[in-house]
Amino acid sequence: MDYKALAERLLPGNYPDLDSYEKLYPPRDLPKGAQVTRLAPSPTGFIHLGNLFSATADERLAHQNGGVLYLRIEDTDLKRKVDGAVEAVISALKYFDIKFDEGAEIGGDETYAPWYQRQRAEIYRAFVKHLIEIGRAYPCFCTEDELTKLREEQTAKKEITGYYGKYAKCRNLTEEEIYKNLDAGKPFVIRLRSMGNPENKIKFHDEIKGDVTVTENDQDVVILKSDGIPTYHFAHAIDDHFMRTTLVIRGEEWLASLPIHIELFHVLGFELPHYAHHCSLMKQDGETRRKLSKRKDPELSLEFYRKEGYFPRAVKVYMLTLLNSNFEEWYLKNPDKPLEEFKFSAEKMSKSGALFDLDKLNDISKNELSKLSAEEMLDFLKVWADEFGTAAQKSWFMDREKMVQVLTLCMGIGGKKRRKDFTTASQAMDFIKYFFERPAEVDEYRVDGETKRAILHGFLAKYDPKDDAQSWFAKIKEIAAENGFAAEMKDYKLAPDSYKGSVADVAEVLRIATTGKANTPDLWTIQQILGEKETKERVKEQI
Repeated sequence: MDYKALAERLLPGNYPDLDSYEKLYPPRDLPKGAQVTRLAPSPTGFIHLGNLFSATADERLAHQNGGVLYLRIEDTDLKRKVDGAVEAVISALKYFDIKFDEGAEIGGDETYAPWYQRQRAEIYRAFVKHLIEIGRAYPCFCTEDELTKLREEQTAKKEITGYYGKYAKCRNLTEEEIYKNLDAGKPFVIRLRSMGNPENKIKFHDEIKGDVTVTENDQDVVILKSDGIPTYHFAHAIDDHFMRTTLVIRGEEWLASLPIHIELFHVLGFELPHYAHHCSLMKQDGETRRKLSKRKDPELSLEFYRKEGYFPRAVKVYMLTLLNSNFEEWYLKNPDKPLEEFKFSAEKMSKSGALFDLDKLNDISKNELSKLSAEEMLDFLKVWADEFGTAAQKSWFMDREKMVQVLTLCMGIGGKKRRKDFTTASQAMDFIKYFFERPAEVDEYRVDGETKRAILHGFLAKYDPKDDAQSWFAKIKEIAAENGFAAEMKDYKLAPDSYKGSVADVAEVLRIATTGKANTPDLWTIQQILGEKETKERVKEQI
């Protein structure tokens, strides 16, 4: 068969000499040991925790040795493309402090652009044409119906599904049959002519899983679709070579495709990059573990963490805890050091499923937020409110001084021990709501209505906003004694049956009347922040 003539018929026109691409995309000038990693999502509009999991590893392994992390968009399947998806990826990962050096919509070293696969179509077609010319690729005219019937037949016989061996019906078409199909205008795809034998085994070193053994590929996979755009398998091999990727970090579900990729790199004459297949993120579901699901688990989407207002550093700390087995110990010893000082290692990544625990993330988030100053917390909350908050919540930041006072109190800044009440921005905003809005609902009073009103009337009669905390509390004790409560806790403990309750119960009545909550930080300080007028009006409302 005249393969050169066939190649020209299938892909007419002149393409650059293949060696010219090596000069066009030269090896990167990087320090010894530097890694070039990439994140290569499809523009589907859904950016998930698995993307962040991989991106965190990519970013650390690239940047800790002076390497490069780039963003490539694998948009070969137009049916899955969603407008604005690329910007959403960049925005979501930027929020979690993933720093790309170059890539789609980012720019950077234009030597390795473009970073959209559909814009690189000529490169792929040049290599496909070359493979046809050397007899390592061929046209396939099978219809979707024929391929469906083929899979059904293989499934019924309990055989491996795919296009291989005796099932590759277009592999051995004669020259006459091929041209007859072409003259008839039949649509076609280009398939790799695999030379692999599944009886043969390939030993492969995975940067996470260690030495693994896979079978040779015998699948004649599609490398160029009928629209002239390559499949993922073929495009990624060419792009990873010419973008000079040294390490590919991806989910373990791609291990099944490894034989195909090994053969593609071999037939293209490219050096295979290092691969690191990481485990899936798992969730405890009753007695069993399962993979996080887009349908079942809202916490899989990165948008969940942004809408809830998780502190970016907290999420990154948790990702590193899941990614490297020795990170948690290092972080306990170095809680205030930059995360970049941790020496990340692919070998320390889990070989089995990493268990994602939202409760543990919440604990980390509380701890990280408790380290912030009031001003830093204010800025974090304002950024969240500007994007996700209500109009009322946005208005709370108009009085910056008041907000600093609120956060100073609620975070325990200046006290003996920092409070850890805040988990996320949305939860924190709900927590401090009573400083800015009168509560629509209040906790249940543990005293009867008559006693409640007597305590509140007594408070209004004695309240003076100029009182310091000690004088203020002395008056609360007086109100307690006047209403049959123990003014001193020691007296109540000695004879509880002699009193209606203690001064703490009286303070609780005032607390609920002022804030709507039975448990809050220091009530005197709260009333100082609210001011005389607002404090009195709230108490009067409760009367």
